[in-house]
Amino acid sequence: MITCFIRYQIDPTKKEQFIQYAQNWGQAIPRCGADLIGYYAPHEGSSTLAYGVYSIENLAAYEAYRARLSQDPLGRENYEFAQKEKFLLREDRTFLKLASAPHGIKVTP
Repeated sequence: MITCFIRYQIDPTKKEQFIQYAQNWGQAIPRCGADLIGYYAPHEGSSTLAYGVYSIENLAAYEAYRARLSQDPLGRENYEFAQKEKFLLREDRTFLKLASAPHGIKVTP
């Protein structure tokens, strides 16, 4: 399993557009085969950084997922929405593998 971390630089005056974009991916990404962990909009600190995180089996599964996503009606609509509204200034993807598992049991003080 690999996890894709997407780091977005967004226009701080268009945070609501990013939230709509994130909510749309919340529907389309799982439908197209990835395990969506979540999209995160600025809250405190930087007003320009946002993140999307999802897991998928491997890079071959990622390529098949991206092909399905490009054919998904909401996926296509969301790509067009981002192009039209221009709230995404930069987008960087990094694929990582979990290295800390198995995790210990959480202790509540």
